Amino acid sequence: MSAALKPLTLDEFLAWERSQPARYEFDGVQPVAMTGGSRTHSRVATRLAAAFVNRVRPPCEAHASDLKVLTTGRIRSPDASVVCVPSDEDSDLVEPTVVCEVLSPSTALTDRRVKALEYAAVPRILVYVLLEQDRPEITIMRRAAGWEPEVVTGLAATLELPEISIGIPLNAIYAT
Repeated sequence: MSAALKPLTLDEFLAWERSQPARYEFDGVQPVAMTGGSRTHSRVATRLAAAFVNRVRPPCEAHASDLKVLTTGRIRSPDASVVCVPSDEDSDLVEPTVVCEVLSPSTALTDRRVKALEYAAVPRILVYVLLEQDRPEITIMRRAAGWEPEVVTGLAATLELPEISIGIPLNAIYAT
């Protein structure tokens, strides 16, 4: 006989997760471990976060993957985000304007489908950026465009984010 586990509430998950040494997302029922990424994934995410830090101006602020985003009863930890509204300095929950995920083979489907729907349901998120890790290609979904994907490719291209008044050349993220 197997024991049925009781689904966690959002508050139960947050209390539990904040005491864990590893990072987790919350799928609305249970914790989902954030697995270690590849060196390529880390490189793209780090360069993107650095590009944000060097370009974003107040009141906006750039963040790496340490912060959490509450979506539709779920908790996500994007690879990078830009927050443009004041929030509790002691909280690890933010309401970003821009959310970014670096795709990997094990997460690409979830990032493209599930998270896209979740982020689209959060009114403050104006842009969702998906970065390929193995080639200079970025998919941008904008609230103003009805969440339709726009793809930019090549080292000579630029990730234009007029919502936060910046542009990032793809060679700043992908050049070796």
